[in-house]
Amino acid sequence: MRRLAIDLFVDYSRHMEIKDAVEALTALAQESRLAAFQLLVRAGAPGLPAGDIARALNIPHNTLSTHLSTLTRSGLLSSRRDSRRIIYSVDFEGTRALLAFLLEDCCQGAPDVCSPAIDSVLAGCCANSGKGE
Repeated sequence: MRRLAIDLFVDYSRHMEIKDAVEALTALAQESRLAAFQLLVRAGAPGLPAGDIARALNIPHNTLSTHLSTLTRSGLLSSRRDSRRIIYSVDFEGTRALLAFLLEDCCQGAPDVCSPAIDSVLAGCCANSGKGE
């Protein structure tokens, strides 16, 4: 009997484990954390200093710090130091991974099923992208 050798390549670089998806969804399942995440999505790549987030959402600094740490640990935010300030921004790779996980089996091999829904969401959030540059 002759054995066939088949080399398969599976791209796990964008694959999210279910435990990571649960952690990210749990982080978003709290009103203040969801509001902070949405604020940072609107702020885009530059992000916002923690103090500005606290003022915008009317959340005490120490409470916000806990919420931002939870979102960062879940892979949805990243932070960087700028002098004495900590700037938070959305981790777009982590967010993409979560969305890909949620939509992974959406179209079951028929992209025409999901494309209209995804396109309508993207059209609303990205309508001005690339215009006026």
